[in-house]
Amino acid sequence: MKKETHPKYHKESKIICACGHKFEVGSVQLETHVETCSNCHPFYTGKQKLMDTAGRVDRYQRLMEKKKPTTSKKHK
Repeated sequence: MKKETHPKYHKESKIICACGHKFEVGSVQLETHVETCSNCHPFYTGKQKLMDTAGRVDRYQRLMEKKKPTTSKKHK
């Protein structure tokens, strides 16, 4: 087996988001730039906007409303 075929692993690699948030993780790269992180991603911040194409989102939400469990009476 050849020696030194794997890249060097850095335990403290810097991740820099476009929003300015910085944090450290383990990686083979010393520094990585990303567009979104958990600090600015709409899913995690609660500011998610859904693009509605031809009413698909509304149709999906209506379908999920129909499938919600309702309180049912027990049959004897």
